[in-house]
Amino acid sequence: MEIKVLGPGCQRCRKTEEVVREAVAEAGVDATIEKITDAMKIAGYGVFGTPAVVIDGEVKCVGKVPEKEEVKAWIS
Repeated sequence: MEIKVLGPGCQRCRKTEEVVREAVAEAGVDATIEKITDAMKIAGYGVFGTPAVVIDGEVKCVGKVPEKEEVKAWIS
């Protein structure tokens, strides 16, 4: 599983990455987590609000910090 956290590095983007990492660890899922800060790469996903979470190429959330339980549902 490939998870990308999109955002320039603001506080909400850092929190999103933290929530995603915690959810993956708690779920025991084998996943690669990548933080993408480049605005052009972020726009390439059709995302114009951050933070955003992309799982296996599918945008799951834009413009908010997801709840840990939400992330667990996406990855299970």
